[in-house]
Amino acid sequence: MGSKEILSQAIELKPEERFIIVEGLLKSLDEPDKKLDKIWAEEAEKRLNTYRPGRLEGIPMSEIFENK
Repeated sequence: MGSKEILSQAIELKPEERFIIVEGLLKSLDEPDKKLDKIWAEEAEKRLNTYRPGRLEGIPMSEIFENK
């Protein structure tokens, strides 16, 4: 069954049933990506290991969020 067929059948459902389908689809798009989480964790660790000995200078949060 193709996406157009699924959509045309879903449109025929009661509003509450359509809501359940929409909610399920949105949740499926919002699932964490384990590979991406691992990459970010490794990057954060590298930055921390560079910052602690002073090889990387930090930027104050107030400076980052100030209105320009």
